[in-house]
Amino acid sequence: MASLLHAARSLVAPLTRTRVFRAVGPVVLPSAERALAWCSGGRLQISALLVPSLVLHTVGARSGRQHDTYLMYTPEGRGRGIVAGSSFAQSRHPAWTYNLLAHPDASISVHGRRIPVRATLIEDDERDAVWARIERQWPGYRQYERTSGRVVRLFRLERREQA
Repeated sequence: MASLLHAARSLVAPLTRTRVFRAVGPVVLPSAERALAWCSGGRLQISALLVPSLVLHTVGARSGRQHDTYLMYTPEGRGRGIVAGSSFAQSRHPAWTYNLLAHPDASISVHGRRIPVRATLIEDDERDAVWARIERQWPGYRQYERTSGRVVRLFRLERREQA
């Protein structure tokens, strides 16, 4: 099963780096993810068909309002994971990265289960190793960083005790 999943990812991953996908993805995928989450009670995500996925619940850096973002993540041992602010290779950092910088205590939902986390920005000395781990899961994913012309923010999410 793992080799079949890896083969599927290897076939689909290059398509997600095309100009067409980068133009259509940010418009279509968030709405489709929200609709599927609503229909499934938050237990299913489109992206989860190929990669581990979560919903990141943050507090707005400026607004102070709750925001939910559907993301791929890379598991990193028990209670930890990595998220990348790739934003479909757009030239600007996604809003959720600013939210985590301002309010690192957040929560995630995985298969409908909410978990409190603390986000830590990954430092330069760790970036290559973390990108290698992410690319083992999704081949060529770092190309988003190269295409965007910016340094993609990488965050480690670590389970924390509920306040």
